Amino acid sequence: MNVLPRQKSALALILAGLVAGTSSTPALAQTAPPGDAPPPNAPTAPAAAPTGTMPRPLNYQPPVYPPEAEKAGLEATVTLQLDIDRTGKVKNVAVIEPAGHGFDESAVEAAKKLEFDPARKADGTPVPARILYRYSFALKKAEPPPDATSGDKPGAAQASESLRGVVLASGGDVPLAGATVLLSGPSGQNEATVDGDGNFRFDALGPGKYRVIITAPGYDTLDVTEEIAAGEAIEVKYRLVAASDGLEVVVRGARAPREVTKRTLEQREMLRIPGTNGDALRALQNLPGVARPPAIAGILLVRGSAPQDTQTFLDGTQIPLIYHFGGLSSVVPTEMIERIDFFPGNFSAQYGRVMGGIVDVAVRAPKNDGKYHGMAQADLVDARFIAEGPVPGTKNKVRFIAGARRSYLDATLGLALDAAGAGITQLPVYWDYQLGLEANPTPSSSVRLTFFGADDSIALIADQPPPGEPAISGNAGFHTGFHRIQLRYDNDIDDKNRFSAVAAVGIDKLDFGVGPFFFNLTNYSISGRAEYTRRVSKGITLNTGLDVFTNYADAKYRGPAPPRAGEPSGGPFSTRPLIESEFNGWIVSPAGYVELEIAPTGRAKLVPGVRIDGYNRVDGVDISPRVNGRIDLTSKFPRSTLKGGVGAYTQPPQPQDTIPPFGSPGLRSNRAIHYAIGAEQEFTRNIELSVEGFYKQLDRLVSQQAADVGGGTVRGNLGKGRIFGAEFLLKYKADANFFGWVAYTLSRSLRTPLPGAEEQPVSFDQTHILTALGSYRLGGGWEIGARFRLVSGNLTTPNVCNFEEEGCIPNRANAIYNASVGTYVPIPYSGPFSERFPMFHQLDIRVDRRFRFKSWQLSIYLDVQNVYNSQNVEGIDYNFNYTARQYVTGVPILPSFGLRGDF
Repeated sequence: MNVLPRQKSALALILAGLVAGTSSTPALAQTAPPGDAPPPNAPTAPAAAPTGTMPRPLNYQPPVYPPEAEKAGLEATVTLQLDIDRTGKVKNVAVIEPAGHGFDESAVEAAKKLEFDPARKADGTPVPARILYRYSFALKKAEPPPDATSGDKPGAAQASESLRGVVLASGGDVPLAGATVLLSGPSGQNEATVDGDGNFRFDALGPGKYRVIITAPGYDTLDVTEEIAAGEAIEVKYRLVAASDGLEVVVRGARAPREVTKRTLEQREMLRIPGTNGDALRALQNLPGVARPPAIAGILLVRGSAPQDTQTFLDGTQIPLIYHFGGLSSVVPTEMIERIDFFPGNFSAQYGRVMGGIVDVAVRAPKNDGKYHGMAQADLVDARFIAEGPVPGTKNKVRFIAGARRSYLDATLGLALDAAGAGITQLPVYWDYQLGLEANPTPSSSVRLTFFGADDSIALIADQPPPGEPAISGNAGFHTGFHRIQLRYDNDIDDKNRFSAVAAVGIDKLDFGVGPFFFNLTNYSISGRAEYTRRVSKGITLNTGLDVFTNYADAKYRGPAPPRAGEPSGGPFSTRPLIESEFNGWIVSPAGYVELEIAPTGRAKLVPGVRIDGYNRVDGVDISPRVNGRIDLTSKFPRSTLKGGVGAYTQPPQPQDTIPPFGSPGLRSNRAIHYAIGAEQEFTRNIELSVEGFYKQLDRLVSQQAADVGGGTVRGNLGKGRIFGAEFLLKYKADANFFGWVAYTLSRSLRTPLPGAEEQPVSFDQTHILTALGSYRLGGGWEIGARFRLVSGNLTTPNVCNFEEEGCIPNRANAIYNASVGTYVPIPYSGPFSERFPMFHQLDIRVDRRFRFKSWQLSIYLDVQNVYNSQNVEGIDYNFNYTARQYVTGVPILPSFGLRGDF
């Protein structure tokens, strides 16, 4: 619980699973003309174990022998730890067994150029992996003196025998450039290095038998014998496979989720979704279960829940804002995000204090290649930069990543609007910053210290009061911001034990004022979470953790008194008597949870758990049992999966609900019971369909009613509600050229505020939500994408009927004249949220062009929203006496052009 509107500040930590896989295959030699297919009876690598396959090297990059070490006659072996991503690229390189004398640096530089076929799960899905890779530095042996029969002696006959061939990586037939070929036989000993195309050649050989030894780090040594007849030139093709002891693999990310539904966005998807301007968190609005927010509203609406019912975490620490003012961009640059995990419901016991959904944003680690990197980007709205690399003087033991962003609409459009008399003294101004320091005390652990924050502000001059509110005039302003210092520790102790902890100290500010009215809030928070994971036995894993949040709030309010239930409003809101109120004090919310992951077979998983939450300002202790499960109906590709879950979720009342004069003490937490059942079906390695039905039963909702004694209002846990629907996601998983999906959500969100009252929809209810998007790489650095959305219009409470409706009476008296203030007070034409705006539809496109240079690259993009300028309705504007109205449309066609440089 917190005093900021839905500033819940809990902590969460999703721990990636860990599956170890190894594979060993014998070296394979084949003699055939180059370019021919392997002989049909040639031996092949054994089939992968059901648990998956290790990364397979696709090339070999020889290191440069350090000149000083070579002069000194030094040899060495360097063991590296490589982090390989899902595409097979080397993401990070760390020296595990250093040798010094320049060998380490040379090995790191060479390893960064390696490429792999990525590690794969049993179903063929690529996953990140961590492997050990060894480079051996050996001095070349001196060439033997020429033999009398070699032809080097004057007058000797020149031999015409030769041996030429190709060296490839088995399975992918990729040239192993840099491999060493040693040849010994009647002509003595010779050595050759395989070129970039995989070729090598020995000429002027004599007839006889020759021993061929081929070596390359990460591969089994190949040792074969070739026989060359007099006057014969032979051509051979050799294939090498990964060494059984040359690669040690830990595959990460293969662990099944604890939740019924977990949707993850990867870096490429986050950057390239059209209509989002490359913003990662705005991309969430394209997933099933997420409703379209009102125009320029920076909120998340998940499965019919209110905005405050969904929590957002940044690396395990809850943040109060996910978007800057108006939803223009998110508070974390996309380039610093490793992934976004989105849980629309039925999440595990590690999360609490919320009834809606969870968004967990993981910030990526700084690059670990010992070099400095950076990125700068600017578009029509803001500019940002990122820098990362080793902290000077730490020899890459401590790395940093830093970023910052600022909008400049105030500088570009502010002068023009001011000259036009728009009454705006300051356009929305926002900025954010991030600074992370990371180190690895041991190969299995990491420590990260992070500073991050965001700030938004806007100021206006209200020369003319808005219709119906004559007391609102003068300056108006809004400011909000947050800052965090976070310390995080992760340790994979061994193959059975893992421990993670995160703690943060923060400050949040919220200031709003217009004329004589204001609301000011300062909130100081301390939060922490720790989780211990123990693999109890085969198929059983225990997760247990603590989740504690405390904050000190200082709030001040001056404004109209709250209305008295059952009494006329008495005029405009702004003309009611003013009251002043202050609140300060501690809010403490401790919690603990325990959870089991039970996998009786490799195809099934059941996750029962329970969470206990307490609050010092809310009555009672909340006990929330939950259980989720999934089972693969097929053990091989294509996978068919059933999944389901049920669980209790509680959320403390909003601070204003419990603090007089607006709220009432003694309230209990709001509660929701989540039900979900669904299925997943693979059709190809890239195409998958997910279908899920959900139902939320809400009760103990805080609502307002008239007081029994003394007039006024009181709040109690009297409301209830229900949310139900179905989600469909047909997704093409990103490959080298394309990604895309079609998402459809069918849902209703209804509430009954008081016993006996009529059930009514909520303002953010959207029955139909359809999104289709895709992005394709054309080649030559070009990429083009499109997104189309078709969504039910938002609900509104009308004061004048829709003239197109049957029975609508134009010029009907829909307001009462209040002579004391000289304005009309509207009378609602029908019940709350009884009218729906027309269907929303919009097409967005994005075009990217990338230019690659030797040490950096430049990207240019054009992101166009609302290509065909759809006039989507976002509100209603009434005349002075509420006898007529007209629709207010949203954002017209909006192009955005941007530049980005990476080095």
